[in-house]
This record gives sequence, structure tokens and C-alpha cells, in this order.
Amino acid sequence: MKPIVIILAAAALLYGASPEVAYKEYKLKNGLRIVLSEDHSAPTYSIAVTYNVGSRDEKPGRTGFAHLFEHMMYQGSENVGKGEHMSLIQNNGGSMNGTTNNDRTVYFEMLPANQMDLGLFVEADRMKSLVISQANLDNQRNAVQEERRLGVDNRPYGKTFEVLFDTAFDDFGYKHSTIGSMEDLNAASVEDVQAFFKRYYAPNNAVVAIVGDFKSEEVLKKMEKYFGSIPSQPAPPQPDVAEPQQRGERHKIIEDQFAQIPRVDIAFKTPAANLPDVYALDLLSDVLGGGESSRFYQSLVKEKELAVQTGAFLNQQRGTSLAIFIGIARPGKEVLELEKAMESEIARLQSDLITEAELARVKMKMKTTHYARIRSSLTRAMELSDNAVSFNDPGRLNTFEQQYQKVTREDVQRVAKQYLSEANRTVVVTMPKAAPKVVAK
Repeated sequence: MKPIVIILAAAALLYGASPEVAYKEYKLKNGLRIVLSEDHSAPTYSIAVTYNVGSRDEKPGRTGFAHLFEHMMYQGSENVGKGEHMSLIQNNGGSMNGTTNNDRTVYFEMLPANQMDLGLFVEADRMKSLVISQANLDNQRNAVQEERRLGVDNRPYGKTFEVLFDTAFDDFGYKHSTIGSMEDLNAASVEDVQAFFKRYYAPNNAVVAIVGDFKSEEVLKKMEKYFGSIPSQPAPPQPDVAEPQQRGERHKIIEDQFAQIPRVDIAFKTPAANLPDVYALDLLSDVLGGGESSRFYQSLVKEKELAVQTGAFLNQQRGTSLAIFIGIARPGKEVLELEKAMESEIARLQSDLITEAELARVKMKMKTTHYARIRSSLTRAMELSDNAVSFNDPGRLNTFEQQYQKVTREDVQRVAKQYLSEANRTVVVTMPKAAPKVVAK
């Protein structure tokens, strides 16, 4: 086991110090990639295990599998009983969780430094020998379906993003939601789950990042002990999520029985998250919809009183991404008027340069947010492993500030013209569903 030559200058992650995260990368014989970043400022450590599988890897008729599997990974393994993973971590002073998105699935723990073996043991044991049974599948299928009811089906605007992504994207990988459909979850079989585990939950399809108070040479020996005997599997197929060029606006109106007032979502296709224009687009989104100082809030909420809430964000993905702009109408205001006002603010970015003050504000906001996040060892572990899986570049988090600082006002205007065009636009208007009329007898 030899270190790959990617060693960044050591730095403390405190305000006023260098923001650079030092790390070393290794690889076991079974293909498992390891990213280690020592930080002796506190007697703790964080571990993130990121698997190269997300909802974009799913097939029609089998949506929701990646997220369902996130739940299955807590149902026990050869040496860890059902539900014991959580209790072992919490009883030893730690915390844990997992998340799934379109592009990856990550599991993580935060523990005292003297519990390194525990974190490695529980993660290795379930990578090697997850218990997949009909009872576990039925139990977790029900849990995911209840999660969908609470988070999507039975809440205001819960289905808006599902419709937005389904309308904007042509490729199935990003077209469907991560949580999946009720019908597909019902159709999942034990054999499906077993095949999914064998295909994607292999050491050669994962990256383990550890950040905290340890000595790298000692941790490497432990990694070999716990993970080294897990066999690799054939590399899973990588989905093609390339999108054809959109050649006209897509517009859809939906009814929502839980919504009380209309909402407008406007989305534009943008490049993958590791391409240069992303930084200007991210700053652009913040200029338009980033809080009460943004143009949307000042114009649409305060001045014109067309909206009660506005927002904007860049939904960054490994493939084609989306810049999304949101406005929730003020009661009594016409939703079409709000939509036109949002389009007008977007057009103003294309015709006029933003001010130096606006650019300075959003750059400082990005900088302080990024530094605050990477003060956490858990955030660093997750970003190191995520960037290794998604872009083969664990140290991508070290380049963010430099890339944002390079953005000019002209760059913001250029990307506004290039990507925020009518032909590249998808609009979803969510309207409250009218109550049925009661006819008196």
C-alpha cells in the first residue's frame, strides 16, 4: 500500500489560518480508496464512506433503490445486530447518519479519537456482510414510503421539484426523484436488493475519508485489518446522463391540494459541478435570490409586493445541473405577474453588469460559509470522499475560494446570457387546488 502523490501543505483550520485542507490518499489491493487528513486540534475524528451510487444509477421501474438501500444499511450485518450500529456509536459518545442524492450515497460517523476501531469495524462489517432479508426489506420499504408521504405527498409544494426535474430533464437518471415512487418501492424484491448490494457496495466502488486526531500510519494498518479482506467486484456500469440541448421553453401548471398560495419555479440547465462556469452561476444565483439583500427580495417582496418569499440556488450535479429560481406569490396577486417580474430581474442580469458591491457581497458570503463549514471535521471528511468519488479530486474543496474570487462582473453577465435563455428555461407553476363545491340539497 503506497501513498498516491497528492499531499497538500499542512494547515490549521481556524479562522485567520490557511484554508487549505491537508490530506494523503492511499488505495488497498481490493480497490478501496482511502483519504486521510490529520487534525489534532480536538480528540475526535470523523469518517465518511461514500459509495459511487445514487438515484441516477436506477432503472425505470426500480426508482428509489439507492435511498432504500441507505435505510437497509442499518439493519445489521454479520457481527452487528439489527439496530445495533446506531446504539454502538451513540453509547460510545458518537453520532452517525447517511444521505443519498442523485450522484452518490454517503455514510458517516463522528467519534472520540480512542474509538477509531469502532468506526472502522461497523463500516467494514456492513460493506462485507449486510443482512438482506424479506423482513428487513419490508420494514424499511414501509419506512421510506412513510418518509415520502411526509416529505412529498402530503405537504405544500411537496411534488413541485419532482415535476420540475421530470419536465426539465430528458435523461432518466436525473429525471426522477431520489425517494422514488410508491409503485417502484412496492415492486422491489429481495433478489433486486441483493443484486444492488453486490453491484454497488464493493470496496472498489467506494472512498473512505477520515479526518481528525490520529496518526496516518496507525490508521492505515487498521484499514487493512478491517477492509483489506473484502473482495472487489466488477466495476458497475456508469450511467450516461448527457442531456440533449433544450430548444424551447417548457411550461407546466400543476395543482396542489396542500398549497394555499401559488408558487413559481423557473429552472435553467447549467454545466456539471466541476466545470468553470459553475462559480459564476453560483454567485449569480445568490445575487438574485440569496436572502433579504438579494434582487428578488428587494424588488418582488419589498418594492412591488408581488411575493411573500423568494429564493434561488444552483443544484450542482456530476452531470447537467439546474439553476433554480423560486417565488411564492403574495395572496391576491396574479401569479403570471410574479412570473413576469422574475423573468424581468433575470433579463436585467443579462443587459446590465451587477454592481461591484453586489459582487463583493456574494463573494464574501461564499467565503465565510465555506470556511465555517470546513471547520467541521465531518464536513471535511464528507467533501473529501464525495469529491474523490464524483470528480476524482479529493482536494477540490481547497480550490473553491480561488475559483470564486476569479469571477468578474463580466463573467456573471456572460453566464446569464449563455444559460438563462428562454429556450433553456423550464417553468413550473404550482396552484392551490380548488376545494370541491358543495351543492345544497
